[in-house]
Amino acid sequence: MERRTLGATALGVGAVGLGCMPMSWAYSASQQRGDRSVRTVHAALDAGVTLLDTADMYGPFTNELLLGRVLRQRRADAFVSTKCGLLVGDQHIVANGRPAYVRRACDASLRRLQTDVIDLYQLHRADPEVPIEETWGALADLVTAGKVRSLGLCAMGVRSARRTGAGGPGDLYDGTIRQLERVQQVFPVTAVQAELSVWSPEALRRLLPWCESRGVGFLAAMPLGNGFLTGTLTPGSGFEPQDLRARHPRFTAEMMAANQPVVVGLRRVAERHGGAAAGVTPAQVALAWVLGRGRHVVPVPGTKHERWAVENARAAGLTLTGRDLAEIAALPPARGSWD
Repeated sequence: MERRTLGATALGVGAVGLGCMPMSWAYSASQQRGDRSVRTVHAALDAGVTLLDTADMYGPFTNELLLGRVLRQRRADAFVSTKCGLLVGDQHIVANGRPAYVRRACDASLRRLQTDVIDLYQLHRADPEVPIEETWGALADLVTAGKVRSLGLCAMGVRSARRTGAGGPGDLYDGTIRQLERVQQVFPVTAVQAELSVWSPEALRRLLPWCESRGVGFLAAMPLGNGFLTGTLTPGSGFEPQDLRARHPRFTAEMMAANQPVVVGLRRVAERHGGAAAGVTPAQVALAWVLGRGRHVVPVPGTKHERWAVENARAAGLTLTGRDLAEIAALPPARGSWD
């Protein structure tokens, strides 16, 4: 698989990563099986994927434990990305950016992952009660201590903030960019993780250019639109109660039906590249589109299935033509609120 680099430290990873969250958090709980997920991670590594993305809150904790089973055998094949900064309660999730907590969280993640170093340690959310410089300073100390190789920040988009400054138009990631400017003064940011897909392209406006201009890598979260862009979801089929899509406005039967033209357009592009006969799918087209946003961009599609992990990895070999890109650009914008 093609290799890409993250940040000024030029850490090399496979062009397509693997999001491990669905294996133990937020999606179809009845289908979450540890042994199958372990096989999926192995299959992804065999297909050239190196970046494995997890977080201590996924489960909580069980996702890192699952990855530890693989890393115990194949640490040299993997680039480990995990996160801290969010605590999960029975009915709530809260941010914690206190330095003492950051240190404890890192040590706990290292134990669960069965490794002595985390390649990319990301701050999942900034704690509004703690200056982000203090949190970032604690993270930087972990690099100095040799427990972490590089630092990243997960971007939090605020869709309600549409206007800033002197009446000018706002941006989804204005707040994140301000945070990034502050933490860059403390220790370099290697990568930013934020949503980016054909139907959620907001990061293209300011956040992605900010990263490119500063040599910061970009991890594209949800590049398959939480599964919608694969074309495998049927409007009205419903989701399990604990599945995050059961509560998302874009995943009502009405909105899924209304957004089918997006999937139809991706399928049309896939057919032009041979379609099912050539093993080219709408999901691969969607991932190829993300890969084409820049050499610093690494999509991190999540899955718990071997088949999809391998299919996603093969998207790195798909090159979209000018006609393909123009056709995707002409697709109607997604309908329905995303939050």
